[in-house]
Amino acid sequence: MTMNYRTLGGTGIQVSVHCLGTMMFGAVGNPDHDDCARIIHAALDQGINFVDTADMYSGGESEEIVGKALKGRRDDIVLATKVHFQMGEGRNRSGNSRRWILQGVEESLFQPRLRAAVGRRP
Repeated sequence: MTMNYRTLGGTGIQVSVHCLGTMMFGAVGNPDHDDCARIIHAALDQGINFVDTADMYSGGESEEIVGKALKGRRDDIVLATKVHFQMGEGRNRSGNSRRWILQGVEESLFQPRLRAAVGRRP
């Protein structure tokens, strides 16, 4: 099977037409981290380069699984995350304000659970 790719909006970034969703990785779906990593590796081996996660998936456990599985392969994929839902205490830890979007993405992509894969980019 040959994977097809499309340009993501106006970014110039080429992503696979299929995106691997990770909502069911962790306690909510599949709690076996090794099995989830095998699924991720199989998807990447088939040409998928677009992986979707969110801070709320299994309370962050999904991001931990994704981070470990992508270690050493991060530059090969486009990692998407989402924000909106309440994450922690406080009035401003949810929603779609510019502040929360920037803070939520930062926390999601650069917290220890994903840091192994993402790292800090200049």
